[in-house]
Amino acid sequence: MDLKIELIGPGGVDRLQAAPCPPQTPGPGEIRIRHDAIGVNFIDIYFRLGHYPLPNLPATLGVEGARIVEAVGEGVTDLMPGDRVAYAGAPVGAYASTRLLPQARAIRLPDDITTRIAAANMLRGLTAHMLLYRVYPVAPETTLLIHAAAGGLGSILVRWAKHLGATVIGTAGSPTKAAAARAHGADHVSVGRDADLAAEVRALTKGQGVDYAIDGIGGDMLEKTLACVRRFGTVASVGQAAGPIPPLSVETLGPVRALSLSRPSVMAYSADPAVYPAAAQDLFAAIRRDIVADIGADYPLADAARAQADLEAGHTTGSLLLIP
Repeated sequence: MDLKIELIGPGGVDRLQAAPCPPQTPGPGEIRIRHDAIGVNFIDIYFRLGHYPLPNLPATLGVEGARIVEAVGEGVTDLMPGDRVAYAGAPVGAYASTRLLPQARAIRLPDDITTRIAAANMLRGLTAHMLLYRVYPVAPETTLLIHAAAGGLGSILVRWAKHLGATVIGTAGSPTKAAAARAHGADHVSVGRDADLAAEVRALTKGQGVDYAIDGIGGDMLEKTLACVRRFGTVASVGQAAGPIPPLSVETLGPVRALSLSRPSVMAYSADPAVYPAAAQDLFAAIRRDIVADIGADYPLADAARAQADLEAGHTTGSLLLIP
């Protein structure tokens, strides 16, 4: 039987419940996708916790997936049943065996990229594209700090930044994860949440600090990240896996530090109809160069709550997939 995982209200993973999911008929401009694999992301957890409130509950979470077009609605001419596609971004609704999607959100998959790889990398890959090309154009002379360098997003960022010629300092929560980050190409890895990160970065950069830091940890880590960046450097805050970020005063950024702080959104980035398809093609080219997140684990779709709990607790590396 086809299933969907519904969020019945904000809170813990017990608020996720399985429900029947009979295939729906696409409306004008819509397609119906039957999923082969569905990506699990921190943004799903933020929706579940209510950090990003959803207007109507119950709601089906999930913002990326891949497999085939099963049916098309009136006016859909670019896709047909049997086409292999992937997608990332709004609207939510991926935690389901099948779902409806506006045709413009579906990106046709090249024959040489599997649906599993696509589902594990679409959202994270678009996030990496945004961070490395739009927020701060990374180049061979760039030194950057990447938190959680063994995670799904971190592993893509490390590999892509190294392809661009940058020097990468990563962080990892354990020696095992540090070894994974080094395997992805990180030049240096700081291990443990209690490490004196700013001192390590200063030692590695001759007292200057990094040019650019990407912080998906949030909580009290963001303030520590700011201390790792050189004057006139940039910090991108892209998540809060460790919890909400305490308020920051403008004086935290300058004038003494003279820092730029960005809070970019991949949902906004992927919502741009000109940016989204072009960035997806850049991502497919990167995947062909083995710039991918490893698939850390598969979970049956019915075990979406366990997948989120494992991700939230930091027990995973790479990307996690739900399999209908």
